[in-house]
Amino acid sequence: MKKKVLAVALAASMVGSLAACSSSSSETTAAPAADTTAAAAEGDAEEAPAAEAASGEEKHYKFGYTCMDGTNPFFVTIQDTMKELIEAKGDELIITDPGNDVTKQISQVEDMLSQNLDGLFMNPVDAEGIIPALDQAKEAGVPMIGFDTEVGDMSYLVSYTGSDNYNAGKVTGEDLVAKRPDGGDIIVLDSPTMQSVVDRTNGFLDAIEGHGFNIVAQQDAKGNLQEAMGIAEDLLQAHPDVVAIFGGNDPTALGALAAANAAGIQKGDCLIYGVDGSPDVKSELASGESLMEGTGAQSPVSIAEKAVEIMYDYMEGKEVDERYPVETFLITSDNVADYGTDGWQ
Repeated sequence: MKKKVLAVALAASMVGSLAACSSSSSETTAAPAADTTAAAAEGDAEEAPAAEAASGEEKHYKFGYTCMDGTNPFFVTIQDTMKELIEAKGDELIITDPGNDVTKQISQVEDMLSQNLDGLFMNPVDAEGIIPALDQAKEAGVPMIGFDTEVGDMSYLVSYTGSDNYNAGKVTGEDLVAKRPDGGDIIVLDSPTMQSVVDRTNGFLDAIEGHGFNIVAQQDAKGNLQEAMGIAEDLLQAHPDVVAIFGGNDPTALGALAAANAAGIQKGDCLIYGVDGSPDVKSELASGESLMEGTGAQSPVSIAEKAVEIMYDYMEGKEVDERYPVETFLITSDNVADYGTDGWQ
């Protein structure tokens, strides 16, 4: 035992000598090397934590981040919130944006994994198409926290947090039924490869089923404003008398709104719904003059905070649940003042 104590003392002395003749950056490099050597030399792993504590060395993490579309304001808020929280702890977040291209996302994940990540925040472009990237992360031993959109096989993830997307679509459908009790023709702009949008669309369709609504068109808008605007322009020319348009997210709904405005549709003739609760859509609702009727709101800030909390809990060896749902609810012109228009709820 005395030999062990002597070895640790000698290691501490070596660290002090190196620190006295090195810059602050070399201190950080030298200390762990001396600690590891001392512990290894004695063959006693229990001595290592004591040496680390003596050097004041603190573990820092490098995390990766990937989402389906980094230009979507919803994901911008998640990204910025995560980055702020992680950097406040002195850690690093590597951010990538595949631009809704699953092949690019797989390549970007591979590149991040080569940088020795400690963990990965995962939001897939395509729930099934992302599986090869999940295989790579699993093989590399990198734990993944999913957020906002599920992957095709949830067993790859340590945990997941996201909005109740089914309910976010359902509440918009219920509002439509209440405001158009006689039913009518409607357009649905979805995105079949995005599981979150699939869940929202299913919630919306289930809510309106049996209430006299006829879906004259259901097309993939890829969750993109410009894509949705072009599709909606064509669909409104073919079906000018639709009573409602459902967009799987707020950018899609805003694209449909731009097309409806260009077509000269008057307020009250066509009700447009989205999902997100974005500042842009809330501003439309607050104006009192928009064709925008409601949005199934979620909180990107809450999603980001919970994802980061889960990751650090896991890093610290704490037990985490498989799933952490985040509440969703309806915002319309009637209650938008409760949530404000200058930011996310």
